[in-house]
Amino acid sequence: MRRLLPIVVFALLLVPTARASERHPTLAELEGEVMCPVCETTLDQSSSPAAQQIKRLIATRIAAGDTKTQIKNRLVAEYGSAILAAPPHKGFGLVAWWLPVAGIVAAAVAVGFGARRWARSREPAPADPPLDAASERRLDEELSRFEG
Repeated sequence: MRRLLPIVVFALLLVPTARASERHPTLAELEGEVMCPVCETTLDQSSSPAAQQIKRLIATRIAAGDTKTQIKNRLVAEYGSAILAAPPHKGFGLVAWWLPVAGIVAAAVAVGFGARRWARSREPAPADPPLDAASERRLDEELSRFEG
């Protein structure tokens, strides 16, 4: 419980920042989240006339006091959902967010089971059978020749 408390406090500290970003977005913030319909890069990487037009529209909407969501909804209504750099966090777009996470978890589970199975399948090397007296005597004689 004590380990969880700092994480919860940190998460709660981020909430006002996220809400402030929603109410008062910046052009730079939205440029990285909106795609240019001509060159298919984010607005911050595009210098096409279409990108410049969308940047002006965003700046106008920010000056009018629109929230980030309102601006994005207007752009989607005008250009379609392909205008957003990231898929929406609802409906089919949610699959795009969770599929990589599910794949990583599935791969980790598969590797864990594989490692466990491999570790259990390794048997200790069988002990050599004891030597009979004649073989032991002969081995001692051979070893004594190399020692002295």
